[in-house]
Amino acid sequence: MVRDVFTQDTIARLIGGMGIGHVRYPTAGSSHHAEAQPFYVNSPYGITFAHNGNLINTAALLHFMDAVAHRHINTSSDSELLLNIFADNLNNTGKFRINEEDIFVAVGGLMAQARGAYACVAMLAGFGIIAFRDPNGIRPLGVACRTAQSGAMDWLCASESAVADVAGFVDWEDVRPGEAVILTRSGVSRRQVAPTENFAPDIFEYVYFARPDSVIDGISVYRSRMAMGNALAQEVKRVLTEKQITVDVVIPVPDTSRVAALNLAQSLGLPYREGFVKNRYVGRTFIMPEQQMRKKSVRKKLNAMALEFAGKNVLIVDDSIVRGTTSREIIQMAKDVGAKKVIMASCAPPIRYPNVYGIDMPSRAELVAHGRTTEQVADAIGADLVIFQTLPDLVASVRQLNPSIELFECSVFSGEYVTGGVDAKYLDHLEIVRSDNMKTKATGAVATVTTVNGHAVEESRNGGAGSVMGDSTAEEGADNAGSSSPLSGPIDGVDDTIGLHNTWKLG
Repeated sequence: MVRDVFTQDTIARLIGGMGIGHVRYPTAGSSHHAEAQPFYVNSPYGITFAHNGNLINTAALLHFMDAVAHRHINTSSDSELLLNIFADNLNNTGKFRINEEDIFVAVGGLMAQARGAYACVAMLAGFGIIAFRDPNGIRPLGVACRTAQSGAMDWLCASESAVADVAGFVDWEDVRPGEAVILTRSGVSRRQVAPTENFAPDIFEYVYFARPDSVIDGISVYRSRMAMGNALAQEVKRVLTEKQITVDVVIPVPDTSRVAALNLAQSLGLPYREGFVKNRYVGRTFIMPEQQMRKKSVRKKLNAMALEFAGKNVLIVDDSIVRGTTSREIIQMAKDVGAKKVIMASCAPPIRYPNVYGIDMPSRAELVAHGRTTEQVADAIGADLVIFQTLPDLVASVRQLNPSIELFECSVFSGEYVTGGVDAKYLDHLEIVRSDNMKTKATGAVATVTTVNGHAVEESRNGGAGSVMGDSTAEEGADNAGSSSPLSGPIDGVDDTIGLHNTWKLG
C-alpha cells in the first residue's frame, strides 16, 4: 500500500517543490516492475509522466514512434507511449528552452494523435506540472489549491475531489475535456488545446470506482448512488409484484452499494440490515488477476451473519455484476446460513461488453451477462431472482445532478464506444491480452496526482480514484483517503517481453 511506502518521514525527506505519483493497476498485459509509473525520459528537457486510461490506436502510434519519431518504447504500457508522443511534440519545437505556449502546442499535438481515454500528469524538470484530459473527458481529472504556511500557493491535480479534501486543498475545478493546465511557481495557466468531442464521462465511476465523498464533473458520487437506489427500487417493486414474491430484508454488499441499498429499502418500506461483515485486509476482488484467486478472496473478505438471513427472503443489493464470481459466492454464503430465498439486485444494468478505456473488464466470454438473459444470469450465480437497473434509469440517476452533461460513456452496457474505432477485431485482440492466462497483475488502484510548491505528493484513484493512502478501493477505509479510477493500461499489439521495441514490423 502507498501508505506503507510513503510515510510521514519518507515524505518529509523528499527534496523539491513538486512531484507526481501513481498507484498501480494495469488493465492488461504485464505487471513487470519496468511498467510501474511514473515513466521518465531525459530527452527533451527531462519529463516524468503518469497516466490513467487506455489508448485504442496504439498500433498506429507505435508505428509512428518507430518509423518517424525514432523513439524506442521499452515496455508494453501505453503510458510510456503517451510520454514519448508528448516528448516528441516538445522536441519538434527545436528550442533549447521552451515556454508555456510550446507546451500547450505539444499537448494539442498529442491529442490530435492519441485516441482513447487519458487523464495525464507530467512533470517537466525545472519548469512545473502539466495536466490534461482527453477530448471526450472519459477519465476524471481536477485541480485544487491551498495556501501554504509560507503564504505561497500549493496546487494539486487528482482524479477525484476527495483527494483534495483530505489534503486540505480547496476550490476544486474539473479539467475540461481537451484542456491542458500548466502549474508553475508563477501561477496557473489553462487552455483548451483540442475541441471537445462528445463529452462523455465514464458512468462506471459513479457506479463503482469513485469514493462516495467525491464530486466528479459537478456530480456528487454519493447523491448519484442515492438516486440509483431510488430508481432501482421502482424496478424491484415492479418485478417482485409481477413474480408475486415478498422480501423480508434488504442487505447491501459492502461497501459501494450501501448508499443505494439504504435508499432502496427506504423507498420500499423494507428493513435495511448489514448482513455481511467485511475483512478490511482483503482488496477488491474485481481487480484480482485470476478467477481462482477472486473466488477464494470473496470468502476471506466477507462473512455472513446468520441472524440476518435465517428463514428470510433476502434482497441483496450490489453495485454491479461483472464475472459473477463475487455474486455467486455471496449468494451461496447467504444460503449456507439459512436464507430461504435470495434475490440479487444490481444498481447497474447487465455488463455485456468489455471496457476499452482503462477499466479492467474481462473478455466477453467471462462476463456472466454476455449472451445470457436475466433468468440465465440468475441460474449462473445461483440466485432465485436477479433484478437489474435499466440503462435509462442509471443515466437519469446520474445526469439529473448535472443536466449539462448530455452523454455518458456506457459501452460496458450498450457496446457503443464514444471514440469510435472499436470493432470486433479490436475486441478480439483485447480479449487475448486481458485473458486470465495471459497476465499477472498487481492488485492496486490507479492514481495520478501532483502538487506544486508543496512537499506532499498526493495520489489519486481507488480502483478508480484515490489519494496517497494506497491501493484499496474508493470506499475501503478512511485510511485510504483516495479514490480512483482505474487504470492505465498497456499497449495492445506489442510483444509480451520487456525490452527495446526495435522489432516493430513496419509493413
